[in-house]
Amino acid sequence: MTGRVFRLHSTLELPLEDVETYFDEDPDLPPEIDDIDITRRNNTLIIKALSDDESISKYTPTAQLKASVTETRVWEEEPPRAGGPQWMDDEEEEIPSELVEFACFKGDRETVLQNSALQYPMFLVLREIATLSEKGTLTAITEEDGELEATRIVEGERRPASIEVVESPQGAGEGDGGVNWRDNDFISD
Repeated sequence: MTGRVFRLHSTLELPLEDVETYFDEDPDLPPEIDDIDITRRNNTLIIKALSDDESISKYTPTAQLKASVTETRVWEEEPPRAGGPQWMDDEEEEIPSELVEFACFKGDRETVLQNSALQYPMFLVLREIATLSEKGTLTAITEEDGELEATRIVEGERRPASIEVVESPQGAGEGDGGVNWRDNDFISD
């Protein structure tokens, strides 16, 4: 399989536990990826592709997914709104909540999907992770075997996507909107 990732934008957020469970259950990885190495450095999660292909030097960095890890308080019910009636504060019960760590795959290709060796197979892994997410979107333009493909996943659901070629709003580079320095009265003698 050959492929390339031209554009990618992600705003995916999902519980870190869901990401870990996905990889613990031994998912079907693309054939180019032998295994996955997951590392956490402070608030950064790095999911790196490992290959047993000997044509890839052991010093060549393989593709990796990068996510920031944040803690978010999740409420079992809707939390009370600030500025509401204060007369019931004494009698109100505390609404049960817990702190949940979220993996946030946010940014463009260079931020979320790094390094070029095995980049397309690692994009396929990200696409599967996107189907698990209940929050955020993944949009991409990729090429596989000479065919362009548009990907759009919104809140875990694949949506129709297309690629449209449009003319640049600046025109075809005629340069009509710039300053003509050669005929400028303030510069010329």
